[in-house]
Amino acid sequence: MRSCQKKYKIVFLLGFLLFTSVSFSQNNKQKELETRRLELRREIQKINELRAENKSKEKSELSLIENFNYKINVLSNLIKVTNQQANLLTREINSNQKKITDLRDELKELKGDYAAMIVKSYKSKNQQSRIMFLLSSNDFKQAYKRLQYIKQYSDHQKQQGETIKTKTIELQETNSSLLKQQEEKKKLIAENRDVQKSLEVERKEHEALMKSIQSNLSKYTAQIRSKQREVDRIDAEIDKIIAEAIAKSNEKAGKSSSSSTFALTPEEKILASNFTSNKGKLPWPVEKGYVTLGYGSQPSPINKSLTIKSNGVRIATEKGAKVMAVFNGEVTKVINLKNANPFVMIRHGNYYTVYKNLSKVYVKEGDKVSTKQAIGEIFTNPSNGETIFSFIIYKDGATQNPASWIYKM
Repeated sequence: MRSCQKKYKIVFLLGFLLFTSVSFSQNNKQKELETRRLELRREIQKINELRAENKSKEKSELSLIENFNYKINVLSNLIKVTNQQANLLTREINSNQKKITDLRDELKELKGDYAAMIVKSYKSKNQQSRIMFLLSSNDFKQAYKRLQYIKQYSDHQKQQGETIKTKTIELQETNSSLLKQQEEKKKLIAENRDVQKSLEVERKEHEALMKSIQSNLSKYTAQIRSKQREVDRIDAEIDKIIAEAIAKSNEKAGKSSSSSTFALTPEEKILASNFTSNKGKLPWPVEKGYVTLGYGSQPSPINKSLTIKSNGVRIATEKGAKVMAVFNGEVTKVINLKNANPFVMIRHGNYYTVYKNLSKVYVKEGDKVSTKQAIGEIFTNPSNGETIFSFIIYKDGATQNPASWIYKM
């Protein structure tokens, strides 16, 4: 009897732990998806707000294509996340319904066994008296054990039945809750249909613009190449400045000037360590904005045969937007190149952050800056109303992907 009871307890415990583990995992996944969905909706809101602010200005075709591509990507991701939420919820409901069915079957079987035992005991009681049942035992100890066995088995069956009944009620309540969530997700999916309509509108406008561009592709290809040459010129100057700074730090430390990494002082090591520990948690360099061009080499959205090289990210923001330092550091350079807007370089140990395309600069070389301190104002193109700047992160002389460092970029 004790062995049987122990077996039931082990099976019940394992089932409970498995159910709890799966439910916890699914709940976490659902929360992650919901967080992501809200982030995407806020991103779409930012895009729409910035578009509305500059709608009176005539945008360049290249900028319009970038904006279309970005919004199409965000809308597509929003639809994907919402579908994942609905699918996960459906799997949770199906899983719980199966659990309820299994537990009901188990409860029915246990009740049947319990009823059969009661019937058998009743028949036995009618056929011979309790005294005769006890007298049929070899001794008093055996008779006592028989009674204890019946009592224990009866109690166990009753306890097991009540436990499963309670668990079934719990699962039914859980399933009821999930069904309510499913109704909420149905509303969400209905809203998502509006998102799909918006996506189709964006795609049609994108296709129409691309047809217009393709009719004069050589003109736009020349613009892209010219813009890339200008970016390369500025980036080459930044690389040169950082290389000189590395050589100077090594020379000062009595090390080889050909080293590709900084020779850091104890204070600089602490600063660099703090910068590293904040990877993925650094604040955005602007209060409101979105990325229009990501990091790395990528095909041009207009001419796929052309490769665009981006050492950082390009961010669109609002007119008059201030750019902020993403971490404590020292302003090492404020550069004013010919035919280019000013840019600021801030050093954080062996890291650099670079802020390009400014109209005003609030800091000077040698200034110590703190996280989120305004260091300048971003240039707004008067011809098209675009306020766009580039942001780069270096570790020693190598560029880093800002999306890996900036919080939820």
